[in-house]
Amino acid sequence: MSKGKLPLNDLAGGAGRMDVLIRATMAALLTSHGLRKDTEVVLHLMGGPGPPRRIQFDGATLRGLHAEERSIAGTIGKALAKPLPPIGRWDEISPGLNHGGGDIQTTLREWSGSPVVVLDAGAERLWNEDATLPLVSNPNTKDLTFILSDDQALGALDLPDLHLRSLGTTWLQGHMAIGIVHFLLDEGVELTI
Repeated sequence: MSKGKLPLNDLAGGAGRMDVLIRATMAALLTSHGLRKDTEVVLHLMGGPGPPRRIQFDGATLRGLHAEERSIAGTIGKALAKPLPPIGRWDEISPGLNHGGGDIQTTLREWSGSPVVVLDAGAERLWNEDATLPLVSNPNTKDLTFILSDDQALGALDLPDLHLRSLGTTWLQGHMAIGIVHFLLDEGVELTI
């Protein structure tokens, strides 16, 4: 849902599977004892009443995010209660939490210039077949953008630097895929991009 009162007691049904987005947000931003300062999450809310809405969590400046689904749902609910900003403009709700109008194409235009990886189980693997784990962690510091979809196909994405990549042939839940990507990046595994 892109506007309205978020039903905190029915995140999996009445909120349009908001539970899936919350788990993905938690997997992308949270470590065992903190936040990933080098990570930004943009949720695209395209369903329900109202025009498309984007909610951005910026790990570098985010404050007050708690590792609990209902708490994060409440944070998203604050954004849904606000009037929708115009397309292309981000309005701050609290430190590190912003919202704006627009869809995935709006976000991709903002991210132009960095490689964008769309995770797709039918695509080429994200890492080389003969890749090994480095003996010492050496985080990959390259700016990369990863896109995950829900159970709906993304459709045609208009971006010149787009790479379809796979984490394997099994379709994974989004939060699991995010965990694998973070592991590969944290360890410095050479990616095929």
